[in-house]
Amino acid sequence: MLNQDRKKNTIKFVTWILLQIILLSACAPPRIQQGQIDVDIVIGGQTFSVTIPAGSTARDAVIAAGGEIDLLDRSEPELFTVLVDGGSVLFIHVVEEFVIEEVVKEFVTLEIDNETMPESEQRLVQSGVNGLKEITYRRVFEDNVEISYTEIRSETRIEPRPEIIMRGQQSPFTPQDIPGRLAYIHANNAWVMDGNTGLRKPVVTTGDLDSRVFSLSPGGMWLLYTRDDPDDDVINNLWITRVDGEEELTIDLETENVVHFASWIPGSNNGIAYSTMEVTTNAPGWEANNDLQFIYFSENGWVGGRETIIEGSSGGVYGWWGTNFVWSPDGEQLAYARPDGVGLVNFETETFSPIIDITPVQTSSAWAWIPGLSWSPGGEFLFIVDHVPQEGLISPEESTLFDVTGVSLVGGGAVSLFQQVGMDASPIPSPAIESSSGEMYYEVAFLRELSLTQTRISGYELIMMDRDGSNSRVVYPPEGSPGLNPSRFAWAPDILEGETGLLLAFIYQDNLWLANSSSGEVQPLTDDDILITALDWK
Repeated sequence: MLNQDRKKNTIKFVTWILLQIILLSACAPPRIQQGQIDVDIVIGGQTFSVTIPAGSTARDAVIAAGGEIDLLDRSEPELFTVLVDGGSVLFIHVVEEFVIEEVVKEFVTLEIDNETMPESEQRLVQSGVNGLKEITYRRVFEDNVEISYTEIRSETRIEPRPEIIMRGQQSPFTPQDIPGRLAYIHANNAWVMDGNTGLRKPVVTTGDLDSRVFSLSPGGMWLLYTRDDPDDDVINNLWITRVDGEEELTIDLETENVVHFASWIPGSNNGIAYSTMEVTTNAPGWEANNDLQFIYFSENGWVGGRETIIEGSSGGVYGWWGTNFVWSPDGEQLAYARPDGVGLVNFETETFSPIIDITPVQTSSAWAWIPGLSWSPGGEFLFIVDHVPQEGLISPEESTLFDVTGVSLVGGGAVSLFQQVGMDASPIPSPAIESSSGEMYYEVAFLRELSLTQTRISGYELIMMDRDGSNSRVVYPPEGSPGLNPSRFAWAPDILEGETGLLLAFIYQDNLWLANSSSGEVQPLTDDDILITALDWK
C-alpha cells in the first residue's frame, strides 16, 4: 500500500514539472530565424550581387563584395546606412596626393638716376638674382578620376634681388669731400656717401625701409634699420647690413614691432638696444610695451643673447604711444623721453628715474607727442623740447608753446635757451670742436615753426645757436620760401682738414642738403625728385 502511494506521488510530481515546463515555454518569445537580403554593389564601375544578413550596413556589403575601405573612401548611401533587400550601394574609392611645384620669381630692374654721372653713362650697381617660390597643391581622385587640384600653401624660399642700373643724369652739383659715411633712405632703399658726395652706392635695395629706425654703428661699419612687414599682424622687422664695403652681409635680427627706438649699444660692436610694441586693431595700430631690451649678434649671422633690461609698463600719461631713448656720448647713461617726462634709466634697479616733468600735449587724436631729447658732447647737459604754459587756457595740455631747454645733470636745473620753437624742434648738439683760441665748444641745431599758431601743419626753419642759446641764426630756408618738414638731421662726425666749421645734413623738399656751420653756405646734394625720408652720419 505504501509503495502504491509513493508511485502516485512520484507521478504527480513529474506531471507537475512537465506542466511547468509547458507553461514557461508558452510565455517565452518565439525564436525567429535571421533572414538574408540581396543587394548590388558597384565598385570601380563593376556591379557585384551579394547576399548578406538582414540588418547589414553599406560597409558590410562592400566588404562582402571584396572591397577594401580606406579612410577617405565614401559611398552612396553612406557607409553606416542599414540596407534593405534589393538595395544598391555605389562605392567610391578616394585618393589624395600632394604636389610641390617650384616657381621662379623673376627679379625686377630698377633704374636710378645719378646726377654725378654723365647722361650717356649707365652703370650696373647690383646684379639681379631670381627668387624661388614653393607652391603646394592637393590633388583628389575618385575612382582614378581627378576631381580637384587646389593650392593649399605658398612659401617664398628665396627672395628675388633686384637688378640696379645707375643712369647718368648730369647735375650742377660739384662733388665734395665729407668726413665719415653719410647714409640716407632714398625711395625706401638705403644709400651711403662714403668720404665724398659723389661716391654714393645703394646698400639695401629691398624697397621696404619704413624710416622708423635708421642708424649707423659708431664706426660706420653697420647700418641698423626697420623694414615693413606684409603681415597685418606685424608692423615691421629689425635688420642690420654691413656697409663698409669689406663684404656683403645682411642679418635679420628676428625682432618685430619696433616703432620709436632701436640703437647701437655704445662700447659694443654687436649689441643693440630696442623697445617694442604690441599690434592692435585700434588707432594708431599699436600699444607700446615701454620696455627696454638688448640683443646681440655675430658677424657670421648668429642672433641671440636677448636680455630684458626694463620690463614692460603702462608708461605714464599717454604711455600707449611709447617711449624714446638716447644714449649719452660715453655710453654710461641712457636718457628716456615720454609724453609726461624726461629722465634716466637706472640700470641697477631696472627702473625709470624722472628728472623733469613735462606737461603732456592734448592732441585729441590717436597720436601723442614725445619731447625731443639729446645729449651735450660731454654728457653734462640734456637738450629737450619743453611744453610750456600758455595764458588764457583752462587746460595746460592745450598750450601750443614749446621751448628748447637745457637741463644740467651736474646741478643748475633747467634753463630755457630758445622760446616758441614748435613741438618738432628736435635740438641736436654738434660734436665738440676746438676754437681758434683753443677752447672746446659746440653748437646746437634745431627747428623753429614758421607759424606758431598752426602746430603740426606749419613748416619749419633750421636754426643754429651756441650751446648757451646765444648767436642764433637761421640757416635755411630763405625768407619767403616754403619751410622744412619735421625730420631728422645729422651733424658730420668731424671737421674736414683745413675747414673751420662743421657740416650739417638735412632734408628739404624731399632732397638731401648740406649746411656749413661756419660759413653759412647751404647746398643740395641730391636732385632726384624721389623722397628722401631719413639720414644718419658717422
